[in-house]
Amino acid sequence: MASILIIDDEKAIRKTLTEILSYEGYKIDEASDGEEGLKKFADKTYDVVLCDIKMPKVDGIEFLEKAKDINADVPIIMISGHGNIDTARCCKKGAFDYISKPPDLNRLLITLRNALDKQTLVTETKVLKRKVSKVQEIVGKALL
Repeated sequence: MASILIIDDEKAIRKTLTEILSYEGYKIDEASDGEEGLKKFADKTYDVVLCDIKMPKVDGIEFLEKAKDINADVPIIMISGHGNIDTARCCKKGAFDYISKPPDLNRLLITLRNALDKQTLVTETKVLKRKVSKVQEIVGKALL
């Protein structure tokens, strides 16, 4: 079961997303602002993060930058009711995708599945690279 962190200052949005995603079988944690979200992100490993852009204390873009320093492999999907230059800034800074508010349920679920698929591939790649690096070197003499 995938673990998702929802960070949004609007309680109604958090509640709606939590209900929808819990029904779909995801394990959900919530944070009411970017500062609380960063604490939870640093303390626990999540498979995906849904993060609002406009929030008090620590906004979504600042959260994105700091979260990438903590764990760059976790896909972060930005959500906002303000489709503007911030959208482009988020994608440029490493956000997995952007979803506008109110979120279209089908688009949200497809984006989440894509993010989880990416997360799985990243993990598998790291495991395989570790296995390949453990292969012993061939020892022998060259005949000239």
